[in-house]
Amino acid sequence: MSKLNVAVLVGSLRKESFSSQVANGLKIVAPDDMALTIVEIGDLPFYNPDLETDTPPQPWVRFRAEIAKADVVIFVTPEYNRSVPAALKNALDVGSRPYGKSVWGGKPAAVVSSSPGNISGFGANHHLRQSLVFLDMPTLQQPEAYLAQVDKLLDTKAGFVADTAKFMGMFMKTFDTFARKNIG
Repeated sequence: MSKLNVAVLVGSLRKESFSSQVANGLKIVAPDDMALTIVEIGDLPFYNPDLETDTPPQPWVRFRAEIAKADVVIFVTPEYNRSVPAALKNALDVGSRPYGKSVWGGKPAAVVSSSPGNISGFGANHHLRQSLVFLDMPTLQQPEAYLAQVDKLLDTKAGFVADTAKFMGMFMKTFDTFARKNIG
């Protein structure tokens, strides 16, 4: 496999969110053999088994197809109330259904959490990891990516300030190696 097709899910729906900026920064520092695509989750109706018919909602169909064609997934998330945003949890649920047809199984994953505060999305990062275990997604353990005071780590032209770009570049290179070893 030469180029990894990487689906990036952004937990925040705000257009200019820090998470969106981090996701775009990852595109800049990613190794050349990774193609990152941000997959939209804001239009997904909440998962409801009653809608799982022969014609499920079109956003579900689109989302499932985009995740199915990805080799690996990176989750970039803020923390809401010590957990993941509802939109991100809903995306996990939509992708895991119908039962027996999950698009997540076996896809290597990485988690990047961030916050303008000092806790850096620690709670969201670990709550998300709990779901990824159940979804059978081998997840990069080290290095961990918690971006505290994220508002000071972003650069509109370069993605990240120099030290953060160096760290996130190393994170992406490590994930690239991990993903290639764990693609099922």
